[in-house]
Amino acid sequence: MEAVSPLPLDPAVVQALSGVSTATLTTVLLKHGLRNVWLRGTRPLSPGLPRLVGRAFTLRFVPAREDLATPASWASPISTRAAIEAMPAGCIAVVGALGTTDAGIFGDILCARMQRRGVQALVTDGVVRDVAGVLGTGLPVWCQGTAAPPSVAGLTFVGWQEAIDCGGVAVFPNDVIVVDQDGAVLIPAAMLQEVVATSVEQERLEGWIMSQVEADLPLPGLYPPNAENQARYRAWVARREGKP
Repeated sequence: MEAVSPLPLDPAVVQALSGVSTATLTTVLLKHGLRNVWLRGTRPLSPGLPRLVGRAFTLRFVPAREDLATPASWASPISTRAAIEAMPAGCIAVVGALGTTDAGIFGDILCARMQRRGVQALVTDGVVRDVAGVLGTGLPVWCQGTAAPPSVAGLTFVGWQEAIDCGGVAVFPNDVIVVDQDGAVLIPAAMLQEVVATSVEQERLEGWIMSQVEADLPLPGLYPPNAENQARYRAWVARREGKP
């Protein structure tokens, strides 16, 4: 199967989603009928990582097979090294590693090259190795942790820019990924515009609800808002937007 070409992402979309938490996104996507969008096992490798938004550039591993998963395979045309050279600036590398936690898919050298190419982040349901070096590259990483053995100890790399399973979620090339302290959430590419619009509004509504909680209003009828509180919220929005 031929690899899918990467697509750019509208900066306005990035700006909008940068203000929306992954928690809010899961609620919005649930309202759109999607329950399975949070990539399990994708935890920030270090504290304080920023929220990031980007197109998914996918990489796929399958279980290790002894004749294929060898150190010599790292020099193959189908290798993680070749995949990294195909990554465009601004993408988020999403790696399906079968949830394997005893073989590190990438180490410091590969992460350093990704950082040099302008890749925003690495997201995987697997683990990384050379953790001190990986942290030193400055590449934001979301994963299950660390392991000393190399990828070929448990996995075989088979390709990039194709559909993958990452954390039990189907990820297609050019889907949009948002990552923050709660992990990684997927927005299907075909639903991007409607999800962005709904998410920005949901985040604004929840910000208003929080202000009411801080003003000591009780939750029943507030979260979710009943008709009275919906009217109060709409009036608040109108005042902010300078409408009569």
